Amino acid sequence: MAIIVLQHTVADNFNVDPAYSIPVSGRIPAGTLVGLTSAGFVKKAGATDALGIAGDSLSDEYRTTPLSADLIISPSGAKRYTQNRVDNYFNETLASGKMTVYTAGGLFGTSEYVLNLTYTPGLPLFSNAGLFTVTNPGSGRAVGYVRSAPGEYPSGVPGVDAPSAQNSISLGRFLFVQLSI
Repeated sequence: MAIIVLQHTVADNFNVDPAYSIPVSGRIPAGTLVGLTSAGFVKKAGATDALGIAGDSLSDEYRTTPLSADLIISPSGAKRYTQNRVDNYFNETLASGKMTVYTAGGLFGTSEYVLNLTYTPGLPLFSNAGLFTVTNPGSGRAVGYVRSAPGEYPSGVPGVDAPSAQNSISLGRFLFVQLSI
């Protein structure tokens, strides 16, 4: 549930429905394809209404991600998970009521893609319930192109990004996408 922004053309902000219920409506992790409801609020994109890629997470998860760490907060060993904006508890839209959405074009790494498919560079990508996929789910239009197949993204920590598995740290597996909405 992450996005790595390498290049972007347009970053915009769209309103999040104040009545949005995460257990009912579902999480929208950063890196998910999003569209707009008829009222103008952000939602997960369907096959035909992708507007852009979410730059913020709308989630209630209190669990670790590749971009978070455990913080021990008591002598008993109780933990709290950290993130970019710790005070928002993984809901990065909480303070402003808006979500950053990257539109138009750019190069992004995302962990929000359909697993167990072959992503060959140059193939068109489509939206499947907000996830990137190489399979057209019907009358959907291409939202981008595969730049590189899913792979481990190095942490950037000097000395630990070695080729051998026991000496490397990864932020997770990312599909690199050339967005063209």
